[in-house]
Amino acid sequence: MGSGELGAFLRARRAQRSPEDAGVLYSGRRKVTGLRREEVAVLAGVNVDYYTRLEQGRETHPSPQVLDALCRALDLAPDAREHLYRLAGATPDNTLTPVPQTVSPELRQLMDGYPHTPAFVLNRILDVLATNALADALFSPFRAVDNLARMTFLDPAGRQFYARWDWTAQATVANLRVAAGLNPHDPALRHLVAELSEGSAHFRDLWETHQVRGKTREPKHLVHPDVGPLTLTYQAFDVRSAPGQQLIIYHAEPATPSAHTLALLSSLHATTNQTRTVDT
Repeated sequence: MGSGELGAFLRARRAQRSPEDAGVLYSGRRKVTGLRREEVAVLAGVNVDYYTRLEQGRETHPSPQVLDALCRALDLAPDAREHLYRLAGATPDNTLTPVPQTVSPELRQLMDGYPHTPAFVLNRILDVLATNALADALFSPFRAVDNLARMTFLDPAGRQFYARWDWTAQATVANLRVAAGLNPHDPALRHLVAELSEGSAHFRDLWETHQVRGKTREPKHLVHPDVGPLTLTYQAFDVRSAPGQQLIIYHAEPATPSAHTLALLSSLHATTNQTRTVDT
């Protein structure tokens, strides 16, 4: 991740934009499924040679007007638009303070105040910084609850735990791309991407698509080996006292099978911990 990221992003998104969706008329056979460089240039109203320099990394600081035009030409969603701006160094403030890697006692106390719903704290690269008791129970199938991307791609439990594993994989990578746009030189991110790329061909393929998307509100479809399927919604809250941290709270709709299943998981976890306490 470096100066070539802007060009790589433009190339990847151009390849994913079909001429039909872009309203481009053509005849005959095409060598590419996506748009040609000259077609993007025409749609954005920029010189073809200039756009080529952008893709080749010979021009790295397009104006905000050019970036807006490229966003329209490539039909970029808000997260992808912000990512493009950051790659071009065009955001008002591209300097980030380091994300605290510890969670404050006050936040931990708040999390423990949700005994009937899983709560955990993430940083920008999806490291799990803290969990409450029910989150521990929910993620118990994994060997280590350390990073959601590592858990998804490198832990065998991931494919069984996430009922929609393919969707989860895409969403996880798209979320990491947001972090890459915020701080492409973050050594922890670079190390994580290298580890995931070495350990998972699926991750490598998804990373090269340059999809960018922040957290959505789509339900989580999970399968816990001890209690069965769970459908959980969630809320994500930025931690104002620790910029870059997010508090994630999972929730089951009341009076649904998932609510009963989550309650069963909580009960099993409490019983297991009580048994361990007695044994020791």
